[in-house]
Amino acid sequence: MESEREITDLQPRNATPRGTQPINLNHYATKKSVAESMLDIALFMSNAMRLKAVLEQGPSSDYYATLITLISISLLLQVVIGVLLVVIARLNLNEVEKQWRLNQLNNAVTTLVFFTVVINVFITAFGAHKTGFLATRAARNTS
Repeated sequence: MESEREITDLQPRNATPRGTQPINLNHYATKKSVAESMLDIALFMSNAMRLKAVLEQGPSSDYYATLITLISISLLLQVVIGVLLVVIARLNLNEVEKQWRLNQLNNAVTTLVFFTVVINVFITAFGAHKTGFLATRAARNTS
């Protein structure tokens, strides 16, 4: 069985040439949250462009109401995720009394990201348009 020292010692030995600088887990978690926020912003912009395209096509397009609903839900979830990521980035992971709350918030964000990905898969599926050979063939058949 491993000793308690081996389990809790997360610091690499001789990892830096300057000596034994410990890893700042709070700094690591903050950088992770910032990177995740940037990806959330990119997806948010993509969904905003999709919403604009669907609105420009109008209600006569296939799956109009479905796409509006799915994109709106995705945008709302992304805003909630963004707010939670800001809260997570502001809390100090090194404070033991905040670690449980940070873990719960991180689990919530992970769950919301999963649902957002699933919703965006459906947005992509319902938003697909006929292109290439099949579109040309379909156009000829309707003429």
